[in-house]
Amino acid sequence: MNTLTLPPSLEANEPPERLGRSRADVALLVASRSSGEIVHGRFYDLGRFVGSGDLLVVNTSATLPAAVPARLEGQAIELRLSTPAADDDWVVELRRGDRARYGRPPIGARLELPAGAHADLLAPYAGGERLCLARLSLAQPLGDYLRDHGRPIRYDYVARAWPIDAYQTVFALDPGSAEMPSAGRPFTTELVTSLVARGVFIAPITLHTGVSSLERGESPYPERYSVPAATARLANAVHTWGGRVIAVGTTVVRALETVAGPDGALAPGEGSTSLI
Repeated sequence: MNTLTLPPSLEANEPPERLGRSRADVALLVASRSSGEIVHGRFYDLGRFVGSGDLLVVNTSATLPAAVPARLEGQAIELRLSTPAADDDWVVELRRGDRARYGRPPIGARLELPAGAHADLLAPYAGGERLCLARLSLAQPLGDYLRDHGRPIRYDYVARAWPIDAYQTVFALDPGSAEMPSAGRPFTTELVTSLVARGVFIAPITLHTGVSSLERGESPYPERYSVPAATARLANAVHTWGGRVIAVGTTVVRALETVAGPDGALAPGEGSTSLI
């Protein structure tokens, strides 16, 4: 099997705004299914490749500051909240203080969290060795607690910390994602306005992402989603008149395919999807 080694100079380790550029000033690769043609462009050129009557479906999930500093038997670690579970428990991941993988979670242990809070590790999640179920004991609502003590999840290729706003898309409305649904990040208010003015439709779904750092042998786990009735109706209508329904990212693909019937028609729906 061939492996791709990406030079550090090509890693997206900081937002384009850091260099004084627009969010939309990033690379865009366009592949034509009919001709096989490959076009290299910039994301702000998206209007060249979509047209009047096409539909972009976007994810309105907002990113949580889901990484919380913790201590386990005196050791500084990081607790990453991934996905809500039954009984108000959470699927979580542990990382070392340097953000490297912690290893198998010590089930039964208690993590000390800021402001006198704590988390009890209850059981491995889905039979794996990385994620586990945890019960949080907080003195305030979770959203308020994360706002006061959490920080965005980041990985080693991101050299410095960025504020939570850098991890939000222009469509972010509904807090719930452990990590940003990043396909929507290059959109700007100006680009959205330009697309709509050209007759391109934009419709929302919501899918709250969990932690994305899957290990070898792990399968994607269930995530919460909602496809509104208006979005389903509009997508079906666009198909009827021959327009294109374009999913902005794999989170949107997962939500739409969850509610698609055998004939490809979409129905509204919400819940938790295990579709791979």
